[in-house]
Amino acid sequence: MNPRRSSGPAKAAKRTILVIGTLFILFYLVLPQWGQQKAAAEALRRVNPLLVLLAIGFEAASLLSYTILTRVTLPPKPKLQLFTLFRIQLATKAVTNTVPGGSAAGGTLGYRLLTENGVAPTAAGFSLATVGLGSAVVLNLILWLSLLISIPFNGLKPAYVTAAIVGVLLLALAAALVYLLLEGRATAERVMRAIFRRLPFVEEETASRFVHQIADRLQDLAGQPELVRRGVIWAAANWLLDAASLWTLLWAFGTIVSPVNLIVAYGLAGVLAAIPLTPGGLGVVELVLPSALVGFGVPATTAAAAVLSWRFAQYWLPIPLGGLAYASLKVGPLGQRERRLSRVRALAAEAGQTAHTRVWDEEAGEYR
Repeated sequence: MNPRRSSGPAKAAKRTILVIGTLFILFYLVLPQWGQQKAAAEALRRVNPLLVLLAIGFEAASLLSYTILTRVTLPPKPKLQLFTLFRIQLATKAVTNTVPGGSAAGGTLGYRLLTENGVAPTAAGFSLATVGLGSAVVLNLILWLSLLISIPFNGLKPAYVTAAIVGVLLLALAAALVYLLLEGRATAERVMRAIFRRLPFVEEETASRFVHQIADRLQDLAGQPELVRRGVIWAAANWLLDAASLWTLLWAFGTIVSPVNLIVAYGLAGVLAAIPLTPGGLGVVELVLPSALVGFGVPATTAAAAVLSWRFAQYWLPIPLGGLAYASLKVGPLGQRERRLSRVRALAAEAGQTAHTRVWDEEAGEYR
């Protein structure tokens, strides 16, 4: 059978499943939340517009922090402009929020955009993997710290146990990956070779180079505690600014929540949303977060209205903005400028490699 002929129906089937699944979530999970908000209409009339603008500002600052975190993990050269990296992150987030298991699809797009802008493939892959995993670890640490503060006042709740178990598994996975790459390169190489051996159009030697290059980069980071510290700070800033946006919207709707209780509810929803069931935790966050806030004394109407408003800024708004960001990277004056810079970087890298190439000098009888 011709694979090209079979790919069309397969892609159509996948798109159909995606559309049906998304519509199911929207009609049976998200829209019922809106349907229960007749009282929220009155709350919307009383909402403080200045606080809403402040919440949107916190959301933009959160994405900027994530962009700086990515920049911290990239090599010094080529040094991408912050605006370029910000647009790459917006485009990546748009894909992540659109496709089930979107982290993989978003990561693929981010990898391609980084390499197109001159970042070495290994450095791009390492940065995306480190930022994604490291950011998730920092969220778990923030949740655990808030739980330690909250439990004496609020008691131990079943949702706490669920989130703690998911967090432990995630932290254990992260620790195992780092240990395997730093202390067990041979084992990691054998595993990667076994995987790559079964993939079409991929050579086993690629797996070997990948493992050693990633391990070397990890060792470089381990020897730069200041760099690790900056990464942790920016990862924490990303999460805390996102949570601050939600806290501000609750305030805009007339309810002030204890920051510790808000972080617990926010962390619970974030950890559970990390399970790749829906794109960006769609439906999971909309159900878990309002329920957790109600458990901390927030009126149900206020909790639902604030969470849905926050999700509009945090989840839905980046989708069209990400599309525009992607277009700006590909077409128009900004895209043309980036392509020129990429060509200059590539020529500079090629010239640097040529400068370090030794050739045999026939007259002198030695390499130069």
